Amino acid sequence: MTRVVSRHNPRLREVERLIGSSRDRRKSGRCVLEGVHLIGVYRERIGAPELLVVVDEQRNDGAIAALVAMTPAADVLVVSRALFSEIATVPPDVGALAVVAAPRVPATAAPGAFCLLLDGVQDPGNVGSIIRTAAAAGVDQVLLSPACAFAWSPKALRAGQGAHFLTSLIEDVALDGWCIAFRAGGRRVVASVVDQRAVPVHDAALRGRLALAIGSEGAGVSNAMLAVADERVTIPMAAGSESLNAGAAAAVLLFEAARQRA
Repeated sequence: MTRVVSRHNPRLREVERLIGSSRDRRKSGRCVLEGVHLIGVYRERIGAPELLVVVDEQRNDGAIAALVAMTPAADVLVVSRALFSEIATVPPDVGALAVVAAPRVPATAAPGAFCLLLDGVQDPGNVGSIIRTAAAAGVDQVLLSPACAFAWSPKALRAGQGAHFLTSLIEDVALDGWCIAFRAGGRRVVASVVDQRAVPVHDAALRGRLALAIGSEGAGVSNAMLAVADERVTIPMAAGSESLNAGAAAAVLLFEAARQRA
């Protein structure tokens, strides 16, 4: 382990850049996990982090000590609470953060039987919570359009609570073209809309090989996506209610699909 006392340490500066810059995260294909839960899920599903940073006063705590023991000593930095506070987006009581390579799945990967399409969802908290819901509902792949928030930002990762490593994520996908190829294999694309003339979700057929599209918080599913969808579904709501936010709508739609597919 290396004890670091200065924010100007090169490896610590790299951590700070990755936390603060979406450009650096995208360019390097790396991200920062904050907290033992996220790091633990990554360790279990993917492997050891590239770098582990722990708060000196907490490095002997059970969960943090276990992470330290499983990480090569050369890849562990020990810092003070004050220094941790300067670089992290979470309180020093969290005790640990890690730099990891973000798992990458190419857009050309064979589609799963149950896919979720995020069309321009721009709030990173919504993106993370939807990924968490998708993993819990058994989604094989989550595909994000270029207009979506970056799935590996600190806010999205915190909202996902480790779900980023429990399903396959594919970013920067031209979804309308992807859907055309998906449908050519005899699969169906279903788009969610805020339109009470559409099929109520509980009456829609959501079994079989399916891609479910959820649109942005304001504009909804794009016209290009609607043009390639086989069906439009809506969530019935009480009079006076206009819509749900993207995260809540995704939960309703995905778990109705999961119920039918069980």
